[in-house]
Amino acid sequence: MTRQTQSGPTSVTSEETQRSTGEQALALNVAAAEGITDAVRTTLGPRGMDKLLVDGSGDVVVTNDGATLLSEMDVSHPVARSLIQVATTQEAEVGDGTTSAVVLAGALLQEALDLVDDGVHPTTVATGYWMAADVASEALDEMARGVGPDDVPALERVAATAMTGKGAEQARDQLASVVVQAVRAALAENGRVNDDSLVLRAFPTRSLSDSQFVPGLLFDYNPCHRGMPRSQTDADVLVYDGAVETAELSNDGGATVTDFGEYQSFVDREHAELDAAVDRILDAGADVVLATGNIESRARERLARADVTAFYEVDDDDGRQVALATGATPVGDLDVLTADHLGFAGSVAQQKFRELTHKQDAPAERTMVFDDLPGETVGTILLRGGTEHALDEVERAVEDSVGVTVAAVEDGVIVPGAGAPEIALARAVRERSTDVAGREQLALEAFADSLETLPRTLAENAGHDVVDALVALRTAHDDGDWAAGLDADTGDVVDAYRAGVMEPYRVKSCALSSAVDAATLVLRIDDLISAGDLTASDDEN
Repeated sequence: MTRQTQSGPTSVTSEETQRSTGEQALALNVAAAEGITDAVRTTLGPRGMDKLLVDGSGDVVVTNDGATLLSEMDVSHPVARSLIQVATTQEAEVGDGTTSAVVLAGALLQEALDLVDDGVHPTTVATGYWMAADVASEALDEMARGVGPDDVPALERVAATAMTGKGAEQARDQLASVVVQAVRAALAENGRVNDDSLVLRAFPTRSLSDSQFVPGLLFDYNPCHRGMPRSQTDADVLVYDGAVETAELSNDGGATVTDFGEYQSFVDREHAELDAAVDRILDAGADVVLATGNIESRARERLARADVTAFYEVDDDDGRQVALATGATPVGDLDVLTADHLGFAGSVAQQKFRELTHKQDAPAERTMVFDDLPGETVGTILLRGGTEHALDEVERAVEDSVGVTVAAVEDGVIVPGAGAPEIALARAVRERSTDVAGREQLALEAFADSLETLPRTLAENAGHDVVDALVALRTAHDDGDWAAGLDADTGDVVDAYRAGVMEPYRVKSCALSSAVDAATLVLRIDDLISAGDLTASDDEN
């Protein structure tokens, strides 16, 4: 920073500090935002392209998921990071729509820069954007329609829309059905979906079409003794945060025996201690035992003889999930164990998801399934795929699908997709701009143009003529078809609802608010001060 004195300007910052002000600062910020939007723009829509990312260690990620792509990017510019934060917020709130939010934010900033170049003050543009956002929100409310948890066909279309253009598209209808089953199974009486009751598991090998919904909870542990039952009905479940073993001697302690009799007495005391622990488990009535620590061999044998199915060294998260599903109260001390601490499962059985291969070079895949659970139901989405990289992308797509389906079920509101909301919102904003006096009117018109960037990008990525597509969509909406969207396959204008292209209201509303907040935040910056170089070389670009 400098201050003018009689002897000339005086600097109060180091020589390495860079400073940009006014339109120069805005231009630099918009250029940084454009770099982010360009990175994800071609991934948007049913015909979006994939990106191949290789990190410093050589790990490869192939994806067209905006949130994944941006999270893997090493970005230093603060405005670029703010757009990545837009994607992060969208992903956390809904699970989908991240690319749309980032592209919209970038378009708003580019339109704002053009207005500033024409002499409109940045705060005037920001004010106009806020006005336009209010109009767009009202228009979005008007085009929304209700959906209930029992409206399975509509929910399946919502789930399928989120997977369109991603790695799961080849089996999207089947996977959409699986997703809806899982979400409905995890729906609580209060109308909310319990995240802990919805489990997603992925197993490589076999075909994606072999994916399925498994009622209950998959538990990837084998019973700790071959003589233990692999199936229990009406099972009382103990979740024990500890080990079933004899207490270890302290580091500075020890035991010295002088003859075999003393040694036998010592062993007998250890056995008695272990037997007492097993007796407390059996007296409580446990049929299934999960221990986070070890279970000694003597205890395993006694439990097996009592027809108890036990698992040891269970991960804390897995134990907590079983406790939640069965209603068990985890116990850390067997001395206080009672029957009241036990949970319940109508069925605990080992299931086989893959037979022994014909070459006998891969074992059969077995896992325990807790089913017929009390209270809130638990469901598991079991994904299959040919390769690990392909399955990773399918898993990301299904996670997005789960997120939007949850949003639709919880909010009970959906809107058409295929670019229809953006055209309808742009039209509403343009109509309202005629009633606005002053230069804010220009900002409203720029906002409408920014909204149309999304259907323009959909058409461009699908290989259709952008101008023809935009004109056809505007004409359909002017004729009263407010659900008119773009068919990415043919380029024709279709009714998005009838075509089965639906999205949760929350996806569009969150993308709109996040993009506007990010754009107006950047617009109000007129001084960019950096301790380092924020401009990038050609190689870095």
